[in-house]
Amino acid sequence: MMKFGKWIGGGLGWVLGGPIGALAGFALGSLLDNAEVTVSTGGPEPGYNPQTARGDFAVSLLVLTSAIMKADGKVVKSELDYVKRFLVNQFGEAQAAKLLPVLKELMDRDVPLRDVCMQIRQYMPEAQRLQLMHYLFGIANADGVLHASELQLLEEMAGYMGISNADYASVKAMYYRDVDGDYKILEVSASATEEEIKKAYRRMAVKYHPDKVADLGEEAQRAAKEEFQKVQEAYENIKKQRGIK
Repeated sequence: MMKFGKWIGGGLGWVLGGPIGALAGFALGSLLDNAEVTVSTGGPEPGYNPQTARGDFAVSLLVLTSAIMKADGKVVKSELDYVKRFLVNQFGEAQAAKLLPVLKELMDRDVPLRDVCMQIRQYMPEAQRLQLMHYLFGIANADGVLHASELQLLEEMAGYMGISNADYASVKAMYYRDVDGDYKILEVSASATEEEIKKAYRRMAVKYHPDKVADLGEEAQRAAKEEFQKVQEAYENIKKQRGIK
């Protein structure tokens, strides 16, 4: 007998949640076909408004995680361990155990990257999109190397998600250091004045304040705090180099 679970799940996904919902629905339907895991997603509540909340953030994570893990042509244990730790810390062991099989299903599918990222851009606030980019950089860098193919994919994702070139360069500089890395983190040029640097630091400190992602849970706030500290470190490095008081 033909199995229709994955196609039914995918169809409902397109109705209820765009390309992200379709991919998640396909994966969940396939899992039901194989009778390996039972995951209940339920339907939208009355008056449902498709804003990206914690659950939608989880699905977005899985979809883009599957893409970045395949970017360099291989999936290594360090990347998988990084993802597992994040999911457990973010959603708890029980929910992570349900999400990991969905990720496995998504790994076997071609992700319509542009469509997925555009949906994220439409519904996810900027602070959450930046947090998502940090998470993806973390996966790519889990093996200690940022491959050219991974950097290219990350840059494409950032563009589709509406993340500015300056913001992307800032995030990249936190993981991929170069001569002007501290300036890139603050989104200023190496020729910036002392006053411009101080203003940039205050702006970036607000942008990466942990409260910006409070609705995504404690793990996201901890990650944002680490990024906030990187901004502070970049500022302190520049002050030391220039003798700024």
